[in-house]
Amino acid sequence: MIEQKIGRKTASSTFTVELGKVKEFALALGDSHPDYQTGDAIPPTFATVIDFWSGESSMASLLELNMEKVLHGGQEFEYLGKIRPGDVITASGEVENAYSKAGMNFYIVRKTYQNQQGKTVLISR
Repeated sequence: MIEQKIGRKTASSTFTVELGKVKEFALALGDSHPDYQTGDAIPPTFATVIDFWSGESSMASLLELNMEKVLHGGQEFEYLGKIRPGDVITASGEVENAYSKAGMNFYIVRKTYQNQQGKTVLISR
């Protein structure tokens, strides 16, 4: 039954990367890398900020889940380009796989992040 959700897509959302958000995220991580302060680099897991501020709630409706009962089991990031302050990132997601194991349901959602030039800069699962 959950396999029927494979191929479902989220609505696209956009997020403008601000240097202040990069600095706040690095501070929350306890990472004082100087490139995060200048915007020359972003923390590798910064995509979670993009998801949070650009409407991650669409995932609950996409999967028809009560997010209070969801365990985030893992995430991986594949950077294909650089994300810098000032970039406008458009994120979209698709259920790539769904399966049951040991009485639990698992969903693999592939999210694609494109910059304002339409170049894919990041993929997460």
